[in-house]
Amino acid sequence: MLHYELLKTDGQARRGRLTLNHGTVETPIFMPVGTYGAVKAMSPRELEEIGARIILGNTFHLWLRPGTEVIKALGGLHGFNRWPHPILTDSGGFQVWSLGKLRKIEEHGVHFASPINGDRLLLTPEESMRIQHALNSDIAMVFDECTPYETDGQLTTQAEAAQSMQLSLRWARRSRDTFERLGQEQPTNNPGNGGGGKGTNGQNALFGIVQGGMFTDLRDESLAGLTTIGFEGFAIGGLSVGEPKEDMIRILNHVAPRLPQHKPRYLMGVGTPEDLVRGVAAGIDLFDCVLPTRNARNGWLFTRFGDLKLRNARWFSDPRPIDPGCGCYACAGGFSRAYIQHLQKVNEILGARLATIHNLYYYLTLMQEMRVAIETGTFQDFVKRFHTDRCRGIDGDDALGGND
Repeated sequence: MLHYELLKTDGQARRGRLTLNHGTVETPIFMPVGTYGAVKAMSPRELEEIGARIILGNTFHLWLRPGTEVIKALGGLHGFNRWPHPILTDSGGFQVWSLGKLRKIEEHGVHFASPINGDRLLLTPEESMRIQHALNSDIAMVFDECTPYETDGQLTTQAEAAQSMQLSLRWARRSRDTFERLGQEQPTNNPGNGGGGKGTNGQNALFGIVQGGMFTDLRDESLAGLTTIGFEGFAIGGLSVGEPKEDMIRILNHVAPRLPQHKPRYLMGVGTPEDLVRGVAAGIDLFDCVLPTRNARNGWLFTRFGDLKLRNARWFSDPRPIDPGCGCYACAGGFSRAYIQHLQKVNEILGARLATIHNLYYYLTLMQEMRVAIETGTFQDFVKRFHTDRCRGIDGDDALGGND
């Protein structure tokens, strides 16, 4: 199950602790994304070494390949990928939404063509819960429709957003009912069943997802409906789907303080360093995003003093590490910008690995620093220093840029 302790606040920022079936997670925290059961370019041991304690798995992709029966037979996702700590799985709703015209949304669920072989498939709230139960993720997400910001260049109207949000509420009810039924009919082998930690009983947790597009009254209606159904935690969905940054911030600042205080809060798929700091300031506990890993593979590196676009010709013979002040293996190990640039240009896998280690280390260190700042009541000072440092540029100039 899930036990959440709110340990300290500083303004809206929250310092908490999540106890789940596979371990304890200190919050606020960033969750590296393991789409196909692995965080790209990283082993479980390396993730542990840089401070990761919870990762994200992708229900949709794991359902398609290798299939839930294989994973269930091999001990669930924890046994399959050998990650011993907590796992959160998304519901697959965002992935089927992203298929665009390849899918058809109905009351029962979503019909779509498999992006792998074209097979006609149906994903419903019940099937999403069945998949996530087989994966045995510590935190499962309800199946929802991600309300688009626009379709074919036309902004989503309030009536369209309301229809989408209300469908997601009905799906949330079906998700909750199926999740409870599966937990009773097919008990898990989680540590909590045999002597688990504080606040656990073996059953996993289910989070609701607040939708409603860019309309605050619809977000309020969504949250009220989800609260009535009852969930172990709450997420804000439907952001970073093409909307202007100011709209994302407006919805975040409206919804986050209204989420239940003594339950964990999750901002889905939002993830520049600035977004993480902004989210923590608004009261968010959990974050995930592909940005640090995807950008790493493309030579875009995040540092305390700005972003470094490693494939730029200026680094061709630079002997310095990515960030001389960073403690990650890539930087503390003395690998030069010139060397990592070379590796990436010749498509040597070590280049992707070193860059990924660095970016995830930076993200997880940033979260650790925010936890300390909240504990010590210095979060506002931290935020000011963070923005000053990020605008400075890694070599004392703004040529690296890219910050928002």
